[in-house]
Amino acid sequence: MGSLFRSEEMCLAQLFLQSGSAYDCISELGELGLVEFRDLNPSVNSFQRKFVNEIKRCEEMERILGYLLREIKKEDIPLPEGEVNPAAPLPKHVMVIMEQLQRLELELSEVTRNKEKLQKNLLELTEYTHMLRITRNFVHRSAEREPSQVQYEEFPFLEKEPMMDYTSMQRLGAKLGFISGLIQSVKIEAFERMLWRVCKGYTILSYSEVDGLLEDPATGEPTRSVVFLISYWGDQIGQKVKKICDCYHCHLYPYPNSNEERTDVVEGLRTRIQDLLTVLHRTEDYLRQVLIKASESVYVWVIQVKKMKAIYHILNLCSFDVTNKCLIAEVWCPVNDLPALQRALEDGSRKSGATVPSFVNCIPSNDTPPTLIRINTFTSGFQNIVDAYGVSSYREVNPAPYTIITFPFLFAVMFGDLGHGIIMALFALWMVLYENDCKLKKTRNEIWNIFFEGRYIILLMGIFSVYTGLIYNDCFSKSLNLFGSGWNVMSKAQNIVTLHSNSFLALDPNVTGVFKGIWNLASNRLTFLNSYKMKMSVIIGIIHMTFGVVLGVFNHLHFRRTFNLYLIFIPELLFLLCLFGYLVFMIIYKWLFFTVRDSQTAPSILIHFINMFLMQGDSSQPLYPGQAGFQVFLLIVAVLSVPVLLLGKPLYLYWQHKGRDHLSMYRGYQRVRRSSEEELSLMHAHDVEEGTISSLPQFDFADVFLHQSIHTIEYCLGCISNTASYLRLWALSLAHAPQISFLLGCIVCFKSCCS
Repeated sequence: MGSLFRSEEMCLAQLFLQSGSAYDCISELGELGLVEFRDLNPSVNSFQRKFVNEIKRCEEMERILGYLLREIKKEDIPLPEGEVNPAAPLPKHVMVIMEQLQRLELELSEVTRNKEKLQKNLLELTEYTHMLRITRNFVHRSAEREPSQVQYEEFPFLEKEPMMDYTSMQRLGAKLGFISGLIQSVKIEAFERMLWRVCKGYTILSYSEVDGLLEDPATGEPTRSVVFLISYWGDQIGQKVKKICDCYHCHLYPYPNSNEERTDVVEGLRTRIQDLLTVLHRTEDYLRQVLIKASESVYVWVIQVKKMKAIYHILNLCSFDVTNKCLIAEVWCPVNDLPALQRALEDGSRKSGATVPSFVNCIPSNDTPPTLIRINTFTSGFQNIVDAYGVSSYREVNPAPYTIITFPFLFAVMFGDLGHGIIMALFALWMVLYENDCKLKKTRNEIWNIFFEGRYIILLMGIFSVYTGLIYNDCFSKSLNLFGSGWNVMSKAQNIVTLHSNSFLALDPNVTGVFKGIWNLASNRLTFLNSYKMKMSVIIGIIHMTFGVVLGVFNHLHFRRTFNLYLIFIPELLFLLCLFGYLVFMIIYKWLFFTVRDSQTAPSILIHFINMFLMQGDSSQPLYPGQAGFQVFLLIVAVLSVPVLLLGKPLYLYWQHKGRDHLSMYRGYQRVRRSSEEELSLMHAHDVEEGTISSLPQFDFADVFLHQSIHTIEYCLGCISNTASYLRLWALSLAHAPQISFLLGCIVCFKSCCS
């Protein structure tokens, strides 16, 4: 719990790694995850470092593995499930893995290329078969037509299947030619229009749509195609037609001149298609076997290559000594984990067979260490919420433990519903019970991952919502009568007389000791809840903000800055309590000292709070004797705390810095009196060598004053804005209805909890 309350104590350590065992030592440290490495070569380019070739080899292996994973995914081959965490491979085994991956890539690429060629050939033969079958129908239909249909030859785009009077063309001495092929159905209209405009009517186009879908070789998607047959006369027209077909990416096939030739071509196509199908099936089976074999090891290889690449990245951060036989690394490590760090170095040296062991040495440093807060599956969600608004500085108090209670409670105030809370808690409980299921943990659905990572947050929010739902007496936005009612049932005659003589019935709130479960049916229920929940939201907000200010005391005491208690903590607390704490006092005072009898004549807290800032006492009806003078006193204290908060810390640090300068000058004067010039020069040289002169803290009054001004403005304005922000608890609790999703409450509560 100590690490959760405050970040771990860190130290800067120096690692001395032998060149032969550096890889294994870094691998052991990476498995433990104890340290954070510092870059000792900041001025060296990434491409000029020692292990850049090894990193390039790892990137090449990652490229091959990515290619294998894409092909495996394309064939819908499942990867082996289970928690696999292999260690980084030894340097002598890297070349073996590299050779296996290159052999797999070569084999897979060859099989894939052969498969694509076979599919392309099969598509061409299939298209050729459709072309021969459909163009034969064109010729048969044209032979059956009558000569009266010649009128359509001048405008072929007016008829889908124009007449083809080839005999009359030959009689005119025209040199006929034919071009046949396939085109996508979406392009046929533009294709026909282009032929008519370019060829000036010297072509006859016939086309028909192919039954079924054909695969596009470029995209692999099924498309609908059209078979066309173009008859033309003249070589120049033929050249134009071919260029137009190329522009529209038509698949052209030779057109047989006779029926006998057509029949022979069709028979040959059938035989070739059967052979291609057989070879294609065998190729696909072999490709699947190769991918299944690769899928057994590819997941392990991915993890190993990532670890190996990370190790070489870390080794590039290290520097070599003068003998070039030892690597020196600097790491930030928790003080409590130094023994584990030393054991990891010993294990790495033993695995590599090094004769000289690696060791660790702690060194002093003036740099600020990184913040380390240990988390588990329960606290990780709450810690992520806090870190989203800012990571605490080194050794500062961590607010995440308190968020475990305040965050679900503030959500439940807005989402106080017994029925919805039970559903929410059961859903989260199901995720908690099956949190080790690989299918739930390794899904690629981002929305589901958000819910799964916050399963403990949702569980607590649901439990707290059940609690507040019972207090609100709200279950699926319906009231419950769990304990009965204190309503006195009168006789039937009395009921009839009462109902006829009273158009509006009311319960007497002055009766004590009687539970009235029927109060939810009152017409003034919303008016009462409005006032009550608004005041409760203000009380909760002020308590929450006061608790945050009090947490700063632990930081001041830990860092031994006692002056912050008097110059920051006390002014902040006085400003908050003298203004908004007094508002909470008036709310509670009115609840306690004004009963049902004088509730109609009770003074307004809002009017009194406004008069406090205007320094106008409400003499007509004060809350308590001496209220006006006490309010003026609180306002003066709050106003005076602002300049103390603004100027106190900068002036104190400036005075402290000046006092230290005078003290150092006095000590220097005494040294001059008691020492000769030679001794003084030796002392000065010793001070420079030890770093005592350069290590004196530098003080900048303008910088300190600027930071304190920003802090003062943010705090004073934040007290006002955050108090108003907590009113969303009141607003959303009243606006809650069955159709309001709890996700809306989560989003709004993020701001409320961290304000």
